[in-house]
Amino acid sequence: MTAPVQRLRGNSLAQERPDADFVSSDEQLQVRIAWHYYVEGLTQKDIAEKLDINRVRVNRLLSASRASGLVQVQIHGRLSSCVALEQRLAENFGLREAIVVPSSDDPDLIQESIGFATGNWISDNIAQIKSIGIGWGRTLRLSLRSIRGSSIPDLSVVSLLGSLTRGDGTNTFEIAYRFADIFEAQRYYLAAPVFASSRALRDSILAEDELRMVIDRARSVDTALLSVGDLSLKSLMVRLTPVKDHIRDLQRAGAVGDILGHFLDRDGEVIDHPLNQRVIGLEFADLSRINRVVLASGGLHKLDILRAVLQRRLIHVLIVDETTARHLIG
Repeated sequence: MTAPVQRLRGNSLAQERPDADFVSSDEQLQVRIAWHYYVEGLTQKDIAEKLDINRVRVNRLLSASRASGLVQVQIHGRLSSCVALEQRLAENFGLREAIVVPSSDDPDLIQESIGFATGNWISDNIAQIKSIGIGWGRTLRLSLRSIRGSSIPDLSVVSLLGSLTRGDGTNTFEIAYRFADIFEAQRYYLAAPVFASSRALRDSILAEDELRMVIDRARSVDTALLSVGDLSLKSLMVRLTPVKDHIRDLQRAGAVGDILGHFLDRDGEVIDHPLNQRVIGLEFADLSRINRVVLASGGLHKLDILRAVLQRRLIHVLIVDETTARHLIG
C-alpha cells in the first residue's frame, strides 16, 4: 500500500466529479479529517476539538482512510458541500472550473490549502500549457510545494509583473524562477520594479527592447496564474511596495484591492489613480485576451476584490476556500 504523504486530493482536486449526493456522511467526515491532518498539519487532538468528536474516532477514521485507499498519495474523496459551491460559482461568474477547498479558522492555513490545491491543478494541467504567465503573492509561492515536477523544456514561464528590489519568497521574480525550475522550462523576467516613480519613467522603461519583448510574451501566454490583494496590511502589495503610502487616496478613489498591481473598484473597473499609471507589468485589459486565467486566492479580507474581478468575467478557473466561496455567492 502506498504510504500517505503530504499530497491529498480532497473535494475538487479529483479528475472526475461524481454526484455529491452519493457521498456518504462517513466519507465526508473522513475527507475533512484527512484534509486537516495531512494538508493543514493539525494534530488529532486539534481535529477532535474542531469537529466536536472524540480523539479515538479521529484516529479510527484516519486509519480507515489509509486502509481503504482514501489516503494514498492523494485524497480521492469529495466534499459535497464544496462540490455544490463549485457549481454555483461557475454558474454565477461564468467560470470554466471552480475549485473550493475546506476553510480553516487560521487565515494562514487558508492560504496553505489554496496553495496546495493550486499546485495540484498545475500538475494535472501542465501538459496542456505551452506558456504560462506568473503573478505574485504568498498563495502562489505556497503552490510550488505541491507541484509534481517534470522536464518540459518547451514550456515558457513569463513574469507578468515587476519585482521587489530585495529578495523575498513571494517576489514575482523568485516565484517565476522556481516555477520554471520545477519544469526545467524557459523563463522570461520583467527586470524592473513593480512601480516606477512616474508614468514617464514607466513608459521609458517599457520602451527598452528587452522589456518590451517580455511584455509581448506576457500578452501571448495561453495561461496566467494570478492572485489578488486587498488594501489591508495583510496584503503584500501594501506592505512591501509604495502602495502603503497611498492607502487613503486609493480608498477615496474607490479601490477595493488589486490584481497585478492594477487597483479596481467594486465593479471591477480600474480606478483613476497615479499608481495605475506607474505599474510595470501586463496591462489589465490584456487579461481578457488570455485563453485561461487562473485565480488562486481566498480569505474574507479579499472578498470585495475577488467579487470585483469575478464580475468582469476575466477569470476562467477560480481556486478559493469554502467560507469565501459561500460569501461570493451569498
